[in-house]
Amino acid sequence: MNTTAHSAVQAQQEIAEEFAFFSDWSERYQYLIDLGRQLPPFPDECRTENWRVHGCQSMVWLVPSGDADKMHFKATSDSAIVSGLIALVLRVYSDRPAAEIVATEPQFVQSIGLAKHLSPTRSNGLAAMLAKLKGYAAQAMS
Repeated sequence: MNTTAHSAVQAQQEIAEEFAFFSDWSERYQYLIDLGRQLPPFPDECRTENWRVHGCQSMVWLVPSGDADKMHFKATSDSAIVSGLIALVLRVYSDRPAAEIVATEPQFVQSIGLAKHLSPTRSNGLAAMLAKLKGYAAQAMS
């Protein structure tokens, strides 16, 4: 995975450029799975109901840390493709100020064609994960 881009907008542009290299969706799914495999290890003690993202068909856990100046997220899933989605979400939103997190729309979902190629349950899960992450950021700002 790339190191953190200078801004969430830049991270989204880099993701779009990376996905543009692949000619079909089977290659893009494989790339997503590979990205998910590169997620850092997730502590077992964080796999609790308290950190679970509801609305996802697969199991997803999302743990925030930091403060309004710089929020960090760690997350994992029991699904290979969802883990890849998590990797993309973390690239765009982790290690950023809470205000930037709240203000950043997930344009990469549209720009790489994910919106058309995810099942409805995965789309709902991605939306739930983004809502939870933005909720944590909004909470840090208050």
